[in-house]
Amino acid sequence: MNKPERVKMVKAMEYIVRNLNDGDIFYDWLSVGVADGDIEYGSLEITPDDMENLDYYIEDKNFKDIMALFLRLMKRANESGGLYCDGVVS
Repeated sequence: MNKPERVKMVKAMEYIVRNLNDGDIFYDWLSVGVADGDIEYGSLEITPDDMENLDYYIEDKNFKDIMALFLRLMKRANESGGLYCDGVVS
């Protein structure tokens, strides 16, 4: 398992989901994806603490489930408001 690679992926997905333009979709992420507060908004760098603190999210089954959830949410987001970042809506 490449822990840094998986942590990067989880952080990247978390960052993108935080820019959804549909709150209902975002709440699904909080319920089943990454819990609120586990990753600081905008934090994309990898720290030694991440390897321990995000261990749950990078376990094989959980990692697979989170990536699948991300893809489902992005599909829904594309149909209901897209992404919002820095005053721009997709």
